[in-house]
Amino acid sequence: MSSPLADRLDHGVASGIDASASAPAAEADDNQVSNRSSQPPAVRKLPPPESSADTRRRSLVVASFWFIVLCLGLPIWWKTTTIYRANLPLSQMTDWADGKTCSPVFPLQVSVEAPALQDGEAQNLMRITQYALETMTDFPGYRLQLEMPQTTTADQTTDPSRESNTALTIRLQPGDVAASTLHPHLPVLEVTYPPSSIPSPESSSNGFATYLATQLRSTFAEEQAIMSYLLATSSIPSDQQPQGSSLDTTESLSKRMTRSLKYSGTYHLTFSLFTSGPAPSSWDIEAAIDQYMKPVLDMLKPIHNFTIDTQVQLYAAPGVHSQVLSKEDLSSFINAAEWPLSPGIGGAPTVNFVVFTGNQTIGMDSETETSQSWLIPQWGSVYLLSPPPATHVPSDLLKQPILTFTSHLLSLLGTPQSGSLPMRLSTLTRIRSADLLLRASSSLGSLARLSLALPSISIPSSVADGVAKSMHHLELACANLGSTESLEHARIAEAEAERAFFEKSMVGQLYFPDEHKVTVYLPLLGPVGVPLVMGLLSELKAWRQRRQQKAKLS
Repeated sequence: MSSPLADRLDHGVASGIDASASAPAAEADDNQVSNRSSQPPAVRKLPPPESSADTRRRSLVVASFWFIVLCLGLPIWWKTTTIYRANLPLSQMTDWADGKTCSPVFPLQVSVEAPALQDGEAQNLMRITQYALETMTDFPGYRLQLEMPQTTTADQTTDPSRESNTALTIRLQPGDVAASTLHPHLPVLEVTYPPSSIPSPESSSNGFATYLATQLRSTFAEEQAIMSYLLATSSIPSDQQPQGSSLDTTESLSKRMTRSLKYSGTYHLTFSLFTSGPAPSSWDIEAAIDQYMKPVLDMLKPIHNFTIDTQVQLYAAPGVHSQVLSKEDLSSFINAAEWPLSPGIGGAPTVNFVVFTGNQTIGMDSETETSQSWLIPQWGSVYLLSPPPATHVPSDLLKQPILTFTSHLLSLLGTPQSGSLPMRLSTLTRIRSADLLLRASSSLGSLARLSLALPSISIPSSVADGVAKSMHHLELACANLGSTESLEHARIAEAEAERAFFEKSMVGQLYFPDEHKVTVYLPLLGPVGVPLVMGLLSELKAWRQRRQQKAKLS
């Protein structure tokens, strides 16, 4: 039996033996750690070197992809996405818009008939009068050219309008005082002169010649003012425009131009009888038109053609029931929903003439003054006719309405207000020619500026054809200014220029900017372009490393 002391001694001896035994093991472990740390680190194992054939093959694959993209893909994409732009004569179009090619100024020929004067006296009077016209003119290029008639037959003396190139004929007759009067039905200015007022051959100025020049200028003053207004509102630079008119004249001309219809070769006239009850139910409108309006329509044939239809609308009630209509009531008098009017036929603009049978009258500015009709700008005219005693309206009761409609038609067509009707229609031909010529030239200039401002806009071949045709007819119009042929050429030129400017396929490109194209192509080019670019960069990096290795070996 062992004692506790002996056990402690045995445990201490064992612990000492264990400690002495573990000491050499610890020293051995420390030696291994120190030996392991002193050894060099293991080298990373690299893949086997790539053969030159594999390197060449990879380079050829990358190059083939880029070759397909650059030499095949890009040309096809460029060809299929390139916007077609027809060649336009932009410089010539701009010259037309700036008035450098043709200025719409008409040389007016004035024929002088002086049977009581000798040829030398008449020629001397014409020379001095022509000089007076040129010195008092304030309209550059607007020139009245005096000339003696080549023939003095009775027919030409009676009807000067047969001379298509003559704007006015002056008939000089001896009298007590110098006076002038425009013929009411012919383009003739009748002038009387005292025999003592005829200038001598040695004179360079004369009072009667100055008076005659003043009368000529006043005769064409309205046409001159209209031409000045058209040029002032056009795209022609201010240095090529005539001197401006007064403010009142400009406002008056602006109202007249706003009121008149846009020029058309054909107008459709609709005559409507509107009643507030069951009577009248018929009217003799055809006979009234043939008797009171047809002569004026025949005179307008060289400028416009007209088609006519008539209709009767029963039980139409106006929007205002008072007997005296104020100007504020006129806007609600016609209700298009209750008063259906005949639409235009064949695409021609429609001019509406409405005869309303009722007890209404139109109140004027004065409390006691009333009117039976009013003109609606760019629409037509309305005449308030007293109810007839029977159910049928005869042609004699329609005389005043038709005469009023004729006057309103001339206003809607833009006819000048002064002078005889043949003279007014001759002036209308020149005004319409100038207006159409300026409109066509302005449209060409706008198209040229649009083409330069938007390089990505499409210009189809139809636009180039329209521009070429418009410029061709403009040249023909400028070659015969003032004639009906010039008016027709100017109309065609304006229509072709407008059609070219508002080409549907070209207008759609205005609302498709370049940002939209980037938005469409970027999602498609991203997935394709990134692998191509990364492959190219990797191949360039490998090529650079190979060159560096070759440089070290050498």
